[in-house]
Amino acid sequence: MKHIKLRDLDVSRIGLGAMGMSHGYTGAGTDDAQSIRTIHRALELGVTLIDTAEVYGPYLNEELVGRALKGRRDQAVLATKFGLISHTGRQEATDSSPASIRAAVEGSLKRLGTDHIDLYYQHRVDPGTPIEETVGALSDLVAQGKIGHIGLSEAGPDTIRRAHAVHPVTAVQSEYSLFTRDPEARVLPVLRELNIGFVPFSPLGRGFLTGTIRSTDQFDPTDFRAGNPRFAEENFQHNLRLADEVAAIAAQLGATPAQVALAWLLAQGEDIAPIPGTRRVARVEENAAADAVQLTDEQLAKLSSLPPAAGDTHTEAQMRMMER
Repeated sequence: MKHIKLRDLDVSRIGLGAMGMSHGYTGAGTDDAQSIRTIHRALELGVTLIDTAEVYGPYLNEELVGRALKGRRDQAVLATKFGLISHTGRQEATDSSPASIRAAVEGSLKRLGTDHIDLYYQHRVDPGTPIEETVGALSDLVAQGKIGHIGLSEAGPDTIRRAHAVHPVTAVQSEYSLFTRDPEARVLPVLRELNIGFVPFSPLGRGFLTGTIRSTDQFDPTDFRAGNPRFAEENFQHNLRLADEVAAIAAQLGATPAQVALAWLLAQGEDIAPIPGTRRVARVEENAAADAVQLTDEQLAKLSSLPPAAGDTHTEAQMRMMER
């Protein structure tokens, strides 16, 4: 597995998103033993970047990751997130006040069974707290050794600049894939100007780019995709054509559609480390192997020219929580 630098943080070129092991895709139930085997296999394959958040579950995913990394902590670059649970009694959906951060980090450290978090993200920008106050509190945690690096998630260019002026930001995490190209116009140029790494989540379009989703009837009612605009019937058939183009190139290469989608992302720069999520050993093996897939210039151009997916990436309420 190749490695890259997110600013000065060394990570595997492909990481592992743990969210779906406990949250979001769990209509068919969870299997913690299977998920732990998957995390262990990822580490064996050289995947170091493991991503979770306190809100996943809530709390259950951090506990799961903590159990999986017991005795293996030194093999992982551990990332988690705060800010979508208030620890100060706020009623708003976000809370990145210094008091809430101080409480959040202690809970995460305990659940993860560690004395430090390698990369600590603000999960969503908090309109009720100036970003300078939030990053100031995070900078204190860096000085205390409780966190190693600061990250932002779904932050816009102005917030990124203001945050970085207080303390260097190591990475920004946003949705990015052939299914969601939004960061290219405004966010990626700022990250490259400031030497900040980029961590795409949902790099397989929430499973759509794997070619295995052919009908919305496949979703359990509790699966969040059942209510996502991209998967609504009026958009679904249009978006299937995008997935079919990815599958066609995969057939040319003797690779899987997921590997082609990840290889396209990796080709977008040496500062990008996607975190595909899975609960299954076979999928983590498939995803890790994308590191060796080489797309031709013609194939890259073909993929880059595909039309954008139809429909918003999230519900209206969720879209309001993301800076664009």
